[in-house]
Amino acid sequence: MNIKALFIFLSFLLLITHRSFAADLSQAYLDAKTNDPVTGAARAGLVATRQSIPLARASLLPNIGLSASTSWNERTFLSPTANFLTGEIMRDPATGKPLSAPDQNFNEHQWQAQLQQPIVNLETWFEYRSAKKNVEGAEWEFVSTEQQLIVRIVAAYLDVLRANDLLDATEAAEAAVKRQLEQIQQRFDVGLVAITDVLDARAAYDDAIVSRVQAAGNHDIMFETLRTLTGEPYTSINKISEELPIIPPSPKNEEEWVSEALARNPTIQAAQAQLEAARRTLRARKSGYLPTISATASTSHFVTGGQAFLGSKIDQDVYALTLNMPIYQGGRTSSRSRQARALVEQANQFLLDRQLNVSRDTRNLYRAVSTDVVRVQARLKAIASSQSALEATQIGYEVGTRNIVDVLQAQNRLYASEFDYADSRYNYIKNLLLLKQMSGTLSSEDINELNRFVDTKQSVDQLTTLRQRSITN
Repeated sequence: MNIKALFIFLSFLLLITHRSFAADLSQAYLDAKTNDPVTGAARAGLVATRQSIPLARASLLPNIGLSASTSWNERTFLSPTANFLTGEIMRDPATGKPLSAPDQNFNEHQWQAQLQQPIVNLETWFEYRSAKKNVEGAEWEFVSTEQQLIVRIVAAYLDVLRANDLLDATEAAEAAVKRQLEQIQQRFDVGLVAITDVLDARAAYDDAIVSRVQAAGNHDIMFETLRTLTGEPYTSINKISEELPIIPPSPKNEEEWVSEALARNPTIQAAQAQLEAARRTLRARKSGYLPTISATASTSHFVTGGQAFLGSKIDQDVYALTLNMPIYQGGRTSSRSRQARALVEQANQFLLDRQLNVSRDTRNLYRAVSTDVVRVQARLKAIASSQSALEATQIGYEVGTRNIVDVLQAQNRLYASEFDYADSRYNYIKNLLLLKQMSGTLSSEDINELNRFVDTKQSVDQLTTLRQRSITN
């Protein structure tokens, strides 16, 4: 008895522990933010793009350089020495032979510090401003990626629940058909029904087994899809409560949703920033025709061990103002201008495409959500109707006005109606999030709001790890 009590206690403890570790939507989203490789790559790309601002700004800031050198010189004079003023060959007064300078072995070293500051360079100025708009566009693209992650994680989460509902429906259908087959077999054994009823029931039972096996296979596949996003091997997730309100989108005005989407959709914001960046790049390319002015200040120190006309040690300070006027560069400037002008047109067309697509998708999603609300209500009524139809068909079969095929079809309609109801709720959730994403209002708060309706008392377990439900007959 003590062993049995211990076993019951451990089983209860395992059940409580299992339930406490069932993941909800908020947990799945937090794990996906950390582990999703698509979001991680987008985040790293944004960090890299942001560096284009300091890179472009560097061309506007002072450029300071320091150089130094040292060298050893070995100098041998092979020609006679000439007088520096007259150019005549110098000779030995005693012998009259030409004189040669003595060999020299000496060290030279020098250092120089230079500061260069652009004063007028419109091309680099517009490139800097273009870089800032490019970064702004990249930031909006990352916002879009983050919103897309919310949609992806919710869709993957709901796909697990959908697969579980389908499995439950196929298991219930299989159990019901099996009972029908057993009853019909008993009736056939006593001669109350024909062999055709037995064959029809057995065929329906075989089909139910196939549907259940396929549903069980898809069940764990959906868990693996969720794992791909979150990086965590979830074995259990919580269901969505029936208390989730299925209501029309607010505001209940399609045009307001479209206006909001055109103003706030992150992909449109990104396209607008890219268009402005392209325009600034065009101005930079046109500025390639203009002169540039830069100031330079340098100081240097030179020391030589050899003979030098200006002395063995020289300190020099130089201050310069340089004007550079481009006249002709082989057509490079005009070609770059034409290229930049074409890129402006490309960015403008891309923005127009985004606006048209966002407007279309927002309208379609608004109508889809509105339809989903009606569909969920209709599916709920369909369950009650299918239940009543099944009961009536079963009574008809008992009195001989209906055959077994009618009963099996009525059962399938009931289970299909139950799955369709659950499926329509999941479609409503997904389409509502897509509508908010299209309008640019989707955020982590929507995850938290949806997570309020997660039922912690009901969970979906992965077949291969916890529930271990067989997928064979």
